[in-house]
Amino acid sequence: MQTEHAKPLVECAMRRAAGDAVIRGGTIFNVFTGETEERDIVIKNGVIAAIGTGYRAAREYDASGKILLPSFFDAHLHVESSMLTPEAFACLAVAHGTGCIVADPHELVNVCGVEGAEYVGEAFARLRAREVCPLDVLLQLPSCVPATPFETSGACLDARSTAEELSGEDFFGLGEMMNYVGVTAGDAEVLAKLDAAFRLGKPADGHAPGLRADALNAYLAAGVLTDHESLSAEEIAEKLARGMYVQVRCGSSADNAAVCAPLMTAENHTRFLLCSDDKHAADLVQKGHIDAALARLVACGVPPLWAVRSATLNVAQCYRLRGRGALAPGYAADIVAVDDLASFRVRAVFKGGVPVAEEGRALFGTSPYLPQAVRDTVHVGNVTADSFRICIKKQARALFVVPNTLVTEEVRVAVKSRGGDVVLPKDVCKLAVVERHFASGNIGLGFLKGYGFCGGAMGISVAHDSHNLVVLGDDNAAMARVVALLKESGGGMALVASDGAEEVFPLDVAGLMSSAPAEEVARRTAHIAARARRMGVKEGYDPFMTLAFLALPVIPHIKLTDRGLFDADAFCFVPTEAEA
Repeated sequence: MQTEHAKPLVECAMRRAAGDAVIRGGTIFNVFTGETEERDIVIKNGVIAAIGTGYRAAREYDASGKILLPSFFDAHLHVESSMLTPEAFACLAVAHGTGCIVADPHELVNVCGVEGAEYVGEAFARLRAREVCPLDVLLQLPSCVPATPFETSGACLDARSTAEELSGEDFFGLGEMMNYVGVTAGDAEVLAKLDAAFRLGKPADGHAPGLRADALNAYLAAGVLTDHESLSAEEIAEKLARGMYVQVRCGSSADNAAVCAPLMTAENHTRFLLCSDDKHAADLVQKGHIDAALARLVACGVPPLWAVRSATLNVAQCYRLRGRGALAPGYAADIVAVDDLASFRVRAVFKGGVPVAEEGRALFGTSPYLPQAVRDTVHVGNVTADSFRICIKKQARALFVVPNTLVTEEVRVAVKSRGGDVVLPKDVCKLAVVERHFASGNIGLGFLKGYGFCGGAMGISVAHDSHNLVVLGDDNAAMARVVALLKESGGGMALVASDGAEEVFPLDVAGLMSSAPAEEVARRTAHIAARARRMGVKEGYDPFMTLAFLALPVIPHIKLTDRGLFDADAFCFVPTEAEA
């Protein structure tokens, strides 16, 4: 019998040998019982050997006055959406108590192919090569590259490639299955990807807005485990009843905590998982990560035990992560010291019993790994002011974004044309999606109502999930200039006023992320967003991040891709001009 793992822990627990470290004076929050106990935690070889008093150890840490929790999981996120390199993201996330993330790099893979995922894996592997790995990463293989066949992405990952990649050790599971229509329609290519995960015993995450009744049964029967995209409380309740894990999303562009909180009960709360999905640098710096999500849940009336479990033990049980998600003998010594169970203000973070963050600051430094595969990815055809001319006689379909969500409703607007172009009604802008991978010249044109922006144009090269350029404006020349700025900078966020004033923040890594330090990314993205707000963008919308979801055809109800206006419910293109 092999005892290399067990014997040192047993010897320490039985006080026949000293531990490597002991954390004294803190109040341990027990996620199994909800009770608190003032005990010490003794650690050996990165694992909790015992909980008690009087243990000897080589190092001692004082946690007096603090509550000790298991470090937090983010059950589903896209690191790219932080606009930070993996290394810079890790510094911020760890400082806020995050010890493990379930990361789906489908943004990068849609731009760069599997090399994009390899970049993320290698960047985090270089962190793991340190004496103490500050952040564990469970890397998912994107399931939908592209998300649908109705847009142009930079790569295509078919079922055969998916099976090959999943069979190795690089990927923990299959990323969110966004093509829920393909699943319920029995599409052989889509189901083959889920079958590959099933055969290999790897989890498959979900993305199923509006799926109910027979369609939900089919989706779950195909092997999907989780979901973060429900549209109503009734839908969440049905998914819970059918055995699905529901991810409570507290991100920059979408937050369903207030919807999920009243649904959590003593019987079902173990089926909820906290995640951020998409959270950008400014929010990470100013508001926090999963610590902020915990505070939000408790503020919504969720008992602290249920909230903490959703970020710890529930996630470990969902993904069958043995010895994770609790503070108990035999569990990983990944520990967060917080002030209380309301604010969850993080004071110290331990990874394997070693301090990795203190008072909101990471205790490790990094330099970004930037291979050529993720550079020089913006390739745009010839675009001029005339590229944005739209001629419609009487009535047009327009997108309207439901505030504080990613859902877009179709609204009809009366329009007039003059000189071969639309005269925009009040509070209506032109919306364009410009293909940027192959310089094909594709430009999808439409309208957005109710956003509030006026007096120029704004655009971004982050456009879920194919990541073409999304441009909004009421001035054709300014829209063309925005495209030029994004092309010149290798991607980014750009703003051009009709008077000629302009600003751009480059996203030089795949047009999605910046190689700049986190503080600079947070400051500059917040600055350009504030400027867009001054140009009229209404509250309820993140000026640039909401734009980034207007080209995502797997979220209801109507979206715009580089190939045209798309009805996400009927799963087909529709004309911009509507019948009167």
